[in-house]
Amino acid sequence: MQTQQFGRTDMQVSRLTFGCGAVGGLMTLGAARDQDRAVAWARDNGINFFDTAASYGNGVSETNLGRALAGNTDGIYVSSKVGVPVAQLADVASLVENSINASLQRLGLDHIDLFQLHNTVGDEAGALTAGQILNDVLPVFEKLRDAGKTRYLGFTAKGDSSQLLQLIESEKFDSAQVFYNLLVPSAGEPALPGYPAQDYKELLAVSQAHGVGAIGVRVLAGGALTGSEARHPLGMPTVQPIGSDTDYAEDVQRALRFSSLLEEGAANSLAELAIRYVVSNAALPTTEIGIATLEQLQLAAEAINAGSLDDQVLGRIRVIQRGLTEPQP
Repeated sequence: MQTQQFGRTDMQVSRLTFGCGAVGGLMTLGAARDQDRAVAWARDNGINFFDTAASYGNGVSETNLGRALAGNTDGIYVSSKVGVPVAQLADVASLVENSINASLQRLGLDHIDLFQLHNTVGDEAGALTAGQILNDVLPVFEKLRDAGKTRYLGFTAKGDSSQLLQLIESEKFDSAQVFYNLLVPSAGEPALPGYPAQDYKELLAVSQAHGVGAIGVRVLAGGALTGSEARHPLGMPTVQPIGSDTDYAEDVQRALRFSSLLEEGAANSLAELAIRYVVSNAALPTTEIGIATLEQLQLAAEAINAGSLDDQVLGRIRVIQRGLTEPQP
């Protein structure tokens, strides 16, 4: 699998990142043998970036990934995350240090390549403002980096777009997880007037301009871009959309409006179309896919390896996206 330079770091990451979260569910609820097979297959096929978090299964994902890697991280990059409750901001140093120490123990590693803040950003209840992150959380992260517990620092770009831009433009973080998909395209291109989704203000281009490595997340809109409301038994039974102004069921219906492109031969499935759509953006080094099975991982890798969509297909996609600003008859 092709690799790309990840922002200003020294990491050459695979175009596909192995997502270890609960939306897919393999690394939180799957059988150990299936987890081990999937991780081994990923390594054998050039997937070198694995993303987990302390909150995924309350540490279970990290424990399972650690077992599957068995301490062998030769050529592998591992990222994890911590969430900081607003009520514990006064003791953020202890919270974050205890969290990364526990993550390292579960993973069986002496450092994490990328350690990310997993919070909503903004002024809403329960969120951290960009100012709080830069003034209170960032210094704690920097001490962990100086102590050798992590090499790079990142954050999840969820929340108020202007404050997300502030964090990226500060150039204090090395990475950002960016929400980007066929239904929520504004991280990659100018938002359409009246479009029913958040305006992420072209975060991908801004990230690239400031040397921040972007990780594309929710590229299948939590599964809606498969075109089916059915959930795999290992996955989260319900998924709330991020960035979309609707609910999951309506996102599925919107996804189906792209089906005409399959009839035209643009891709073999909606999932392939969705993955190749995000891969087509040159400002996105890697795309994270959450999986429930080895087969899903293999299909995601096939879609990544199929490469970018051609300009004609991308043009047709924009026409359909413009149609999403209008009510469905």
